[in-house]
Formats: sequence, structure tokens, C-alpha cells
Amino acid sequence: MGKRIVLADDAAFMRMMLKNILVAGGYEVVGEAGNGREAIEKYRELKPDMLISDMVMPEMGGIDVIRNVMAEFPTANIVICSAIGQQALVIEAIQAGAKDYIVKPFEQSNVIETVSKILGA
Repeated sequence: MGKRIVLADDAAFMRMMLKNILVAGGYEVVGEAGNGREAIEKYRELKPDMLISDMVMPEMGGIDVIRNVMAEFPTANIVICSAIGQQALVIEAIQAGAKDYIVKPFEQSNVIETVSKILGA
């Protein structure tokens, strides 16, 4: 069984694209969230190996998700998804505790490389 990942993005289409890439890469997507609050709840409930979160979501954005999860789970592996041109948000996310970021639109090789670099294989 592969490493367990939770996806958080308000766009179901983006979650589906990311899930397909990760499953093809041998990872297991154990939960999905459509907003920041759900992302934190899913992380608490499922304790995955990684959380991949969008930056801009309803109710709570990616930066707040990172801060909340890291406060409770200091060793959490969080990767942020950002659109091109969101460098300032990416820097803030890394400072808040994100391990890395992936850029939308997703490229399969970049996603797998980033995830495997953090989780190993």
C-alpha cells in the first residue's frame, strides 16, 4: 500500500486530476476536502502521510490550513498548490511550514517528483 495523502481544493476537477496523477504514481488518496476547514478535519481524522492543499479556498485559505495543522501536528508534510504568479503566497506558505509547492496546471512528473522527494518512494 502506498503512502496516504489527503487533497484539499475547492475545485473537484483539480482534486480529480491530482488524484489520478498520485494514484498512477503509486500513492493512495485517502481523503478529499473542498475547503480549508474540511482539510483540517480530514487531516485530524485520517492522519495521512501528506496533505496537498490549494492556496485559495472558501472558509479558510491554504496558509491558515498550514498554520492550524502544523500547530497540532508539527511533523506534518504539507505541499501547497499555487497558480503561476502567486510567489508571495508560496513564500508565506513555506514560512508557515509547507515543505514544498506544486504549480497549477499540474504536470505529472513535477507532482510525483515533489511528493516522492518529501515522502520517499
